Amino acid sequence: MVVKPFIPETFEPPGCFESSDFHFRVLEEQVAEKDFEAVTSSQKRLQGIFGSTSDWPRSDLTLAENRLSLQVHKREFESREAFAYSVFNKAKDKCLGSIYIDPSQSAHYECEVYLWVRDDSIELDEQLYQTVIDWLDESWPFEKVAFPGRAISWELWDKERH
Repeated sequence: MVVKPFIPETFEPPGCFESSDFHFRVLEEQVAEKDFEAVTSSQKRLQGIFGSTSDWPRSDLTLAENRLSLQVHKREFESREAFAYSVFNKAKDKCLGSIYIDPSQSAHYECEVYLWVRDDSIELDEQLYQTVIDWLDESWPFEKVAFPGRAISWELWDKERH
């Protein structure tokens, strides 16, 4: 059986993206400190962002663990397995959150997307969500995108992927 690649071999995933309000860049070790600060500042609210079975981010997450996690995201990006982006403000001096574009666990979708915004910028959450929807529509080769926990309830998503 031939497994279809997550993205077409001819598609070059963007390394960054600029909108009127955000700057997206590959989630990698170079942003570890700013990413860690954003994650830990919003740790309680971010629990469950990947579903009820995820323990990310743990309350005892360390910068070293975060750095290792970002190295994994970068390797996944380079091998075209999954695509994670750090979301910065337009000045590129504050990490506002992250975006994760992963292969779908459901046969009904091509990818599943998760995103979050730090607590002190929560007013940007809906704007980031709409920006990501538009960006995926305009710049990515996906027809059917799932947003578990957002556009699809966790209960329904759990049924979708089993």
